[in-house]
Amino acid sequence: MAIARLIACFVLYSSIRHIPSSLGVILRTTDKIVWANEFEPIELTCLIESISTNNPRIEWKKIKNGVPSYVYFQNRIAGDLEHRAQLREPANILIFNTSRSDTAEYRCEVAAIDDQRDFDEILISLAVRVKPVVPRCSVPVAVTVGTTSELRCLENEGFPAPQYRWFHNNEELPQDPKSSPKFVNSSYTINPDTGGLKFRRVRKEDAGEYYCQAKNDAGHAQCPAQMMEVYDVDILGIFLKSCAALVVFICVTAWICLAYKHGCFASKDHTENNYKLPAQDDGVDYGDADEGHFRHKSSFII
Repeated sequence: MAIARLIACFVLYSSIRHIPSSLGVILRTTDKIVWANEFEPIELTCLIESISTNNPRIEWKKIKNGVPSYVYFQNRIAGDLEHRAQLREPANILIFNTSRSDTAEYRCEVAAIDDQRDFDEILISLAVRVKPVVPRCSVPVAVTVGTTSELRCLENEGFPAPQYRWFHNNEELPQDPKSSPKFVNSSYTINPDTGGLKFRRVRKEDAGEYYCQAKNDAGHAQCPAQMMEVYDVDILGIFLKSCAALVVFICVTAWICLAYKHGCFASKDHTENNYKLPAQDDGVDYGDADEGHFRHKSSFII
């Protein structure tokens, strides 16, 4: 039994001595998901933890919409990064000024022919933040007290999609008006995702200048301030306008009736003719003498 154990230990020791110091190329990265701001530099790390081959083959590929293309191939930068990037030791890619078009997946591939495991790869996802542009704001010029009104704000360039904030007379409106003593009586609601500011019932205090700000992790932008006037309900004006409309209706109706009475709308039948049929004498029509017929006359005597 002791001899068998001794043989097993000898075999194990011999096998350990013949294991190569490096089983193959092994890669790692500091970040598999990388965020970068547009126009700023970013480095994608491809670290070689283990390798025996002196001159391994290093390649980078960009995969966008499922279609791969070369970024680093045959020891040079290729594709749309040709003049905007460089390879840094050992296998990192440095992009000088990122663009929104650089948002994609990047794959680092290392081939080492002298290693037992002669190939390894690692995938990195790059997302480029884009600062919002000036949003388009829509603010009504004038509204009436007690009515419903909505202010709109829209921006479609920023990435990720921005969040919206509204300002009234240079003071930010809180998302929940009940959380602020100053706006506790306001009836507005703000949708930070769509940029809508809606008043359920407008108050006189809601008059003033409004502007909207779109913001994400890359920055923010805002539209110019616009004035919104709030007016009381003009009951006298509404009454006078209604009376004026009624008077106009009565006058038009009276004119139509008068014109109809004087025959302005009477129509004549243009198919009627003023011709009359010739009158016929009582008695017998004896025809013309030249037709050869005998004409009976009362003076004829047998």
